Amino acid sequence: MSDAPDEESRPMQSAGESPAPRPAPAAPATPAPAPDGSGTAPARIVAPWVRTRLRAAPGAAAGLALLVFVTSLLAAALPRAMDAYETEGIRHALRTAPAHVAVVDISSPLDVAQKPAGLYGPDLGKRQEELRRLLPPPLLTVPEQSAYGIRTTQRLLASDAWLPQPDHLLPAFTLASPSDLGRHAVLRAGRLPAGEPEEPEAAVSAETAKALNIKVGSVVHVPGISGSPVGFTVTGIVEPREPGKSYWSVDPVLRSPMIKTILAPDGSAYRQWQGALLVSPDSAPGLTATTGLPETYWLFPPTGDRLTARDIEPLAGALDSTAGGPVLLKIRESVGENGRMATGLDDVVAATVSTRDAISPVVAVAVFGIGAVAVVVIAMTGGLFLSRREVELTLLRARGASLPGLGGRLLGETVAVVAPAALLGLAAAVALVRGPKTPGASALLGSAPLLPSVLAALLVALVAALVLPVRAMLRHRRPRLHGAREDMVDAKPSRRRTVVELTLLVLAAGAIGSLRLRGTSDSGDHLVSAAPVLVGVIAAFVLVRVQPLPLRWLARPARRMRGAVGPLAIARAARSSATGVLPLLALVLALTTAAFGGSVLAGVADARDRVALLAIGADARIEGSSEGVPLPDGLAEAVGGVKGVRQALPLQVEYGLALPSPNPADQPMSAPLVAVEPTAYARLARRGDIGAFPAGLLASIGKGGPEAVGDTDRVLPAIASPKVAARLGDQPMLVNAAAGAFRVKVVAVRTATPAVHGAEFLVVNAADVTNRRQTVLLVDGAADGKALRAAVTAKTRDFAVTLRAEQRGTYVDSPLQSGAERLYSAAIGAGAAYAIVAVLLSLTQSGPERATLLSRLRTMGLTRRQGRRLLGLEALPPAVFAALGGALAGWATVPLLAPGVDLQRLALPTAENSAALTGVALRPDLGSLVVPAVAVVVLTAVAAGVQAWWTGRKSSVKELRAGDAR
Repeated sequence: MSDAPDEESRPMQSAGESPAPRPAPAAPATPAPAPDGSGTAPARIVAPWVRTRLRAAPGAAAGLALLVFVTSLLAAALPRAMDAYETEGIRHALRTAPAHVAVVDISSPLDVAQKPAGLYGPDLGKRQEELRRLLPPPLLTVPEQSAYGIRTTQRLLASDAWLPQPDHLLPAFTLASPSDLGRHAVLRAGRLPAGEPEEPEAAVSAETAKALNIKVGSVVHVPGISGSPVGFTVTGIVEPREPGKSYWSVDPVLRSPMIKTILAPDGSAYRQWQGALLVSPDSAPGLTATTGLPETYWLFPPTGDRLTARDIEPLAGALDSTAGGPVLLKIRESVGENGRMATGLDDVVAATVSTRDAISPVVAVAVFGIGAVAVVVIAMTGGLFLSRREVELTLLRARGASLPGLGGRLLGETVAVVAPAALLGLAAAVALVRGPKTPGASALLGSAPLLPSVLAALLVALVAALVLPVRAMLRHRRPRLHGAREDMVDAKPSRRRTVVELTLLVLAAGAIGSLRLRGTSDSGDHLVSAAPVLVGVIAAFVLVRVQPLPLRWLARPARRMRGAVGPLAIARAARSSATGVLPLLALVLALTTAAFGGSVLAGVADARDRVALLAIGADARIEGSSEGVPLPDGLAEAVGGVKGVRQALPLQVEYGLALPSPNPADQPMSAPLVAVEPTAYARLARRGDIGAFPAGLLASIGKGGPEAVGDTDRVLPAIASPKVAARLGDQPMLVNAAAGAFRVKVVAVRTATPAVHGAEFLVVNAADVTNRRQTVLLVDGAADGKALRAAVTAKTRDFAVTLRAEQRGTYVDSPLQSGAERLYSAAIGAGAAYAIVAVLLSLTQSGPERATLLSRLRTMGLTRRQGRRLLGLEALPPAVFAALGGALAGWATVPLLAPGVDLQRLALPTAENSAALTGVALRPDLGSLVVPAVAVVVLTAVAAGVQAWWTGRKSSVKELRAGDAR
């Protein structure tokens, strides 16, 4: 800001000078006659202090207002953004959860001994509304998709020979009488079932009718409790209106039959059709005549359209109360003492809470880092204003201004600028970040809470308003001499500053030591999240003390250099206090936060890449639409010729191989059998680090192909997963597979292998199997997906291409994860912006002194080009120290917090195989350490060069005026 008003800028009396005689007080001036003839003129109006100061320095006021506006915008938007992605996260979890998992299923066993007439029809509908009212908020349901009725709890084997019977097993049926069938289905043939309990009628879905050869008029017989079968006449075939909704998806067999594989005690597998008969509500009492153990049921699919982030814990509490608390007691009063409630919604909510709790500490790291940098930059702004008004404030104190009066005036100036800017920032944050739409929420404010944003903006305004008055009062506790030096020689850090720095250093070191001692599992005190800031504080305090030493050491040999620019720049950098603690602290904190954040994002990317690689086995996987389909002739060669493909490796994979066991009492166990070419397969496993092994382990025994049929004494070396190896034991075991009958002996154990995605496998040499039939093609190389699919389509349309990059994209579908990543990236960007502001403020604060120096040196013969080099070289050493300190602090923070960062929850939407992330841990990311540090040095060099160029264009006369205190 500019100097003091003219009436207060008279020169001070110098020390030792005799006081000048005071003139006699002048007689009161006679008021001049007023223009209106009243005899007195109006008193001269003095402009208020605040308005005068703001009008004297509008640029400084506008700069402070802009900084406060942006900071309050970011601070107020942060809680709203976090609430938005947490709200979308819980809604997404409920929206994508399988219907049979998320539905609230209330049921009660049916007593077949009682007269069932009063339990059906309107009575069940009334109980449904009663039960809906019992469900506590915020657990809300969708009335349109709710259903009730009677169903069998055990599937019943039909006894009709005309039904399809794969592997000679009769189909099994579920009997259910869902409510409002006519509203949820379209009649395709016949009529909807009606009938009486003695002559029950039913309908079937179109898919069931087609798969099981059921027609209108068919009669399906199921076992009855009397020993005689109960026949259900099919009167209609229906098509679901919304097959993906909860009404049809809670029990998918209602709309689509399925073939289930049943394992016999001897390990043999058999297939069986399973379907459903949709019984008329009027015929529902007939279900009590079957052996299916019928029960009444009420299904309530939940909705998350009104849920917010603040409802997650109350929702978990409501589910606990419904599953085993007071609400369950009320449910049993309504449906009977044997009533029960079943749902998987509590697991969905628990998974969301777990993911949120794993993400929150990492997001808080960015919040702490960017918050600390913002506070430091605001403090630097106050220091800049204070240095520009040093003469004015010194003069006011010398003339008797009190500290409270001085602080009050400065507080009034800053409040007049800060308050409107903070209010505008709050309004902009509310307008820009509204969160997902919520029925009943304000269209202007959105569903996010307003109080946290108000408090955040208020905190920013408070810090910005107090920093200048507080710093001024501390600096001017006593009247100061005009023109004191401000370098590290005569303005050495005081003892108080040393004590404060040592205290903060000890506290930070103690906090980090406590963190390492107690671990990182408990983040309730935010110590884990504040660790990068603590490390940055330690690094900044150490650097600000150590920085002059190497520069002074470097100054000695620099004296031998030709010219004065180099030695003078090093000497001034070693003595200057312009870069002080605050600019260095701002840069170190920004670089530390960026380094840790980049490491987290890189670790998340590594984890997703790892899981995708294990799922695919290579960069691409080509496999038939059904198991066991052999590769077409020439497909491997065609794919190998695609640009970017390094290797196209055909494999023989046989799923579901029944494994023998030395102990006959062991339960049946199966695993995929993989037949490979050892050399190429070992190369692929080694390149992807997926169960790497020496190719010699699977050396061929020289007995394979059709000529080896019947030779069951052959022993093939095999690589197995841990459980398969434990089952087979140390001795050769005979396996009967589609690839042939032979013995295998486990020679190595690996936890993963490229060919299959799963915990269990058995790998042998393809040259030694009897029936060779390659079914899978693994592609290694960065080939274009379109080109790969085109090459496969040219050979066959029965094979699908799955790319590793596409598989990786499926792991980024959770709003909690994607929202946290966007927020973290934005925080890193904001920290970089504040670092730029810190560099500019530091150079701006030292600008007048540097301009004066340059003008004086110009009068002594320094050329304009040399002056520019001097100013540029002088600014580089502090920037280099800040870059090194930030990079080292970021590197130290990563191993400090690595045990507390859950990459699995951050990277994956669901709990994947734990072996997938073996070896994937948080590690320092070279790019995040080097790029920001180099950027700081380059930015400082560019800014200093521009400042030097601009300063060199100005005239030296203005800087060297007589009496100028600079």
